[in-house]
Amino acid sequence: MKAIMLAAGVGSRLGQGDDFAPKVLLRFGGKTLLQRHIEILRHLGIREMVMGVGHQADRLIKSLAEIGQADFVRTVMNPHYKKGPVTTLWALRDELMTDEPVILMDGDVLYDYRMMQRLIESPVANCFLMDRDVEPGEEPVKVCMRGDRLVDFHKQPTEAHDYYGEWIGFLKLSPEMASRVPAATKPFIDDGKEHLLYEVAIRELVLADRTGAFGVEDVTGLPWIEIDFMEDVARAEGTILPQLKTPS
Repeated sequence: MKAIMLAAGVGSRLGQGDDFAPKVLLRFGGKTLLQRHIEILRHLGIREMVMGVGHQADRLIKSLAEIGQADFVRTVMNPHYKKGPVTTLWALRDELMTDEPVILMDGDVLYDYRMMQRLIESPVANCFLMDRDVEPGEEPVKVCMRGDRLVDFHKQPTEAHDYYGEWIGFLKLSPEMASRVPAATKPFIDDGKEHLLYEVAIRELVLADRTGAFGVEDVTGLPWIEIDFMEDVARAEGTILPQLKTPS
């Protein structure tokens, strides 16, 4: 199993400008998010991690060398990263044509390793992590359920559903499903919709599914935070970090 991480963005909502380091180099408890991701993934038996990079890519590559992880992490450059997140998913299309399961993941999440453990060990081949402790509003990406079936995946879902949870930012895909992602992504690139979130391509697969191929692992109660704004940085350090369990 390999992990594919999208880490090309500028992180403009942090308000720090183009000279600011990539979000995966933010430090919490003396370790960068990148170090924490790598430690968790290696502990859980992931074979390698592939990172889609763009903003400050040289800085990221240098950091990998400094922490001795260049053998575990490969980088794929997205020259169009400023256009939008879906371009990074497109840049990673060859990595998705694989014969092994894939963990597709965001890089800007501080989280308890048990979340990733639940995802990797889940019997669900195509699995979203979901937290049902979610505030209403348009910001969270929502995993929407009707009964025990996943029916929508969007910030503003349109499919009828019984309840939803917030997506953590991590998704496990079977080799077959991963190989479908590039074809689902290409229309957004061709139609000039490169500004969209990459989740729109995954949503196309969810909406097209008629077999119940997708499922969820509910990790409500475990600590995590997606870091988009400066107040998230403060909450990550002061509230989330002290709650985290680390791999033993």
